[in-house]
Parts: sequence; C-alpha cells; structure tokens
Amino acid sequence: MPTFDLKRVRPYGDTLDDGIVQLSFTLPVPFGEEAQEAARRFALQSGLQDPKVVHAQDLGEGFSFFVLYARSQVSVDYTTIAIPKLTHEHLAKPEIETRIRTLLGRKLVVVGACIESDAHTVGIDAIMNMKGYNSHKGLESYHEIDAFNLGAQVPCEELLAKAHEVSADAILISQVVTQKSLHLRNLTKMIELLELEGLRERFLLIAGGPRINYELAKELGYDAGFGPGTYAEDVASFVLERVLTKASCPIKD
Repeated sequence: MPTFDLKRVRPYGDTLDDGIVQLSFTLPVPFGEEAQEAARRFALQSGLQDPKVVHAQDLGEGFSFFVLYARSQVSVDYTTIAIPKLTHEHLAKPEIETRIRTLLGRKLVVVGACIESDAHTVGIDAIMNMKGYNSHKGLESYHEIDAFNLGAQVPCEELLAKAHEVSADAILISQVVTQKSLHLRNLTKMIELLELEGLRERFLLIAGGPRINYELAKELGYDAGFGPGTYAEDVASFVLERVLTKASCPIKD
C-alpha cells in the first residue's frame, strides 16, 4: 500500500498526486470552436493547468456545456479539518420503539413538510411516509411515533400551527430546491417565526435536504441537519435522545 501525506492532499486522476481534476460547466455562448476555446481559457484563468475539453454539447439558445480535464497544483492539509457532527446514538427501529415505550412513556410526535415554495417531497416522504425508502420504513410505520406529513409548499405559519395542534416534539423541514439560496431563505423564515412567537425552545427543529449538513443547520439556528443518505431511524434516534434529555432536565421558567 502506498503511503499518503495527509498534510498535502491533491486530486488523483491517472496516477497518485497528479492533481488531475474533472469539471463541468455551462457558458452563455453559441456552440462551436470559439466556445470550446472560451471554456479552455476559463480553466486557465482559474489557475488550472493544461486544460482539455473532453466533451462539448450545444444546449441551444446560445448556451454550451463542457466537460474538461485539467491539472491543479493546489493541495490541502487534511489533518487540520474538523467538521462538527452529530454524536447521538444510532438506534435500529425496534430499539427506538422500545425506548419510546419504556423510557418516554408516551408516543413521540413529529410534524414535517417542505415549506414555502418548495414542491419537492422526495426528502420528507423518505423520512416520514410509511414505506420510507431503500428498505428503511418511514416514521409513519413506527407504532410509538405519531408522524404528520403535511406535504409540499406548506407556509411556515401553517406548519407551526400544526405543531401546536398536535403538541409536537419535533418539526422536520425538507428543502430540496437550492437555486439562488432559496433553501436558506425558507429555513431562516421558519427560525424567525419561532423566535417572534417566543417558541424556539418549545420544539426540536430539524432541517434536511441535499445541501444540508449539521454545521449549516446549526449556523441557521436549527438543532440538527441531515443530508443525503439519511434514514428515518437516524432522525428518530436523534429526536428521541433529545426529548428524553429534556424530560429528565426540564427547563425552569
């Protein structure tokens, strides 16, 4: 096995440490040889070396798409990287059910939705719907969890009202659309609404989506963030742990 200098990590293409990268992008120029040269010069002026256009495609209406190979001299010190991560215990569905029944003594209540203009329910459905995905059943299949999936394009006010109505322990928000940072605006709106109502500490607030991670969620004021590859039991484990902790150490008025 080769040894790796983790203080000087570079991309790998054909041979170790060659710095070869693949990048794809669109330029607002008509398709042709001039467009390919523009793509090559863009890579050069971005600090990449020996760029080669390996694929070019006419997108119509004055747009062209490119895939390039190029070489980078940049390296990163992998040993200095520290990413905030969730540290809760990951439980399987049967254990979650048992702990809710024996330790909490009541059903766990969760509401979720895609808020505001986001109409993509694939994320929230994967976590909440009965069938879940990839052989991982959703929260609706848990006997000890009352899960309310409000669906898509739900105003923040409506989601909060539902959380009040059912005395929810946690509010789950899925954001799939990320163009022009729409997900950040929507997630921030929910935080501002809760703070305005003086209810931020009342509910666990969890965000999920393709551009969401724990660090971003915490920066926005959420309790946790879950990205791609998350299953219902991951979310349920976190919610249960936090709810049990809060029950054993209630906040005094």
